[in-house]
Amino acid sequence: MSQTIRQRLVELNLELPAAAKSVANYLPVMASGSLVLTSGQLPLADGKLIATGLLGRDLDVAAGALAARQCALNILAQAEANLGSLERIAKIVKITVFVASTADFTEQHLVANGASDLLVGAFGEKGKHARSAVGVAALPMNAPVEIEAILEITQEP
Repeated sequence: MSQTIRQRLVELNLELPAAAKSVANYLPVMASGSLVLTSGQLPLADGKLIATGLLGRDLDVAAGALAARQCALNILAQAEANLGSLERIAKIVKITVFVASTADFTEQHLVANGASDLLVGAFGEKGKHARSAVGVAALPMNAPVEIEAILEITQEP
């Protein structure tokens, strides 16, 4: 693939948001050696959650997948703010997807596909990753999804 990640995002009709600032005592991104780890990213757009509530009660899988896709965009925004360029990402190593859901909801993996599909669409082979999708009782701000990521990076050019 000779296109840049940003060009691929445009092709997918997606816009990278500004990286959200930390609102508590943590860093949104931490680099260690050749890895970058993001703190959990919520499905925020323009400072507001794009959806709230529990999967299986308030939201269906499609709405959850859209929220997961927004979380993935926010992960990329944090990475770009920290690295200076998305082109420094050598590969997406792993994402952990937390899905606020009812006790009987069992399609967390389908919600997580919203993020996985975006990352593979933007990065191609480098976007294929390990993944965990976990159902939880609640997330901050009543968010339906929160995602953290581990990225492998190249040294600065």
